[in-house]
Amino acid sequence: MPEFPVNTHRRQPYATFKFRIKWDGRTVAGVSSVSALRRRTDVISHRSGADGNVEHHSPGRSRFEPITLERGVTHDPAFEDWAHRVHQVGAGAGSEVKLADYRKDILLELSNEAGQVVMAYMLYGCWVSEFIALPELDANGGSQVAIQKLVLQVEGWERDQAITEPTEPGGE
Repeated sequence: MPEFPVNTHRRQPYATFKFRIKWDGRTVAGVSSVSALRRRTDVISHRSGADGNVEHHSPGRSRFEPITLERGVTHDPAFEDWAHRVHQVGAGAGSEVKLADYRKDILLELSNEAGQVVMAYMLYGCWVSEFIALPELDANGGSQVAIQKLVLQVEGWERDQAITEPTEPGGE
């Protein structure tokens, strides 16, 4: 099977610079970086006494690594609002965490150079385990952008199989 069955003229894989993050039904503004989607499965080693020196391996528990989102600091409160659902400073006993909605499902869409969505992943049960509201500030830092960061714990993710390879412009 060719790598690009619809766009047989295409030779290069998709680039990493066109993507969108969506939660609560809207695109989150300004996200400039998303860490890799990574799943790890433990290896269980076992052997039988009759196997001599041979060791067998089986899959154990799987876990989904945290995902980091970064964006430039703006007046959009989306990162901060979500982080406050996990820990609300000054909230009374029993109301520090907004248990009803501190977890979110996120949609990550990857697009080709023309902006067409080429694949998407649903990230399930995400919650904020780390929030950086402002980076270290440095008057001698030159022309750096202030970056906010969310580290999200993820219960799982899967590719949206309904998204198929689009016909790219000029490729007919």
